[in-house]
Amino acid sequence: MIRKKIDNSGYNQLNLFDIIDRLSHEEKSTTTKAGTFNIDVRVRALLSDALKQCTYSREYIAARMSELTGIEITKSQLDSWTAESKEQHRFPFAYSAAFCDATGSLEILKLVVEMVGGYLLKGEDALYTELGRIKKNKKELAEKEKLINQTLEQFKLKRK
Repeated sequence: MIRKKIDNSGYNQLNLFDIIDRLSHEEKSTTTKAGTFNIDVRVRALLSDALKQCTYSREYIAARMSELTGIEITKSQLDSWTAESKEQHRFPFAYSAAFCDATGSLEILKLVVEMVGGYLLKGEDALYTELGRIKKNKKELAEKEKLINQTLEQFKLKRK
């Protein structure tokens, strides 16, 4: 089995503007090819990379996930979820938030969100995005207000 290396270093990571540019230049298919969402190998690679890059031990991560979920999760389970040879042991998505919190990696969530055409924004980026949305809404409301005021003025002129 050929394993595709997934770059999590951030150097080859697209920023929001790169993604928007890419989407605007690509014609998005209306049909999804069968098997496109079979991401087991990618999930295992992301889990493995997150565990390697994390400063905490697998034992600590398992204990933290157990604490967060209220369900016992062991180092052995983490090892099974990342091992390519253990195809029957799949990472439960219900544990993804706890895994992200314990490792500090959001790559699993980012993969899923991007597969369905979304963007994962966090912290300051999310706030700037919301601020942009607010400014756009304000501008649209100001334009509507101006149009309504102009229309009211026309009604006043017609009455005279």
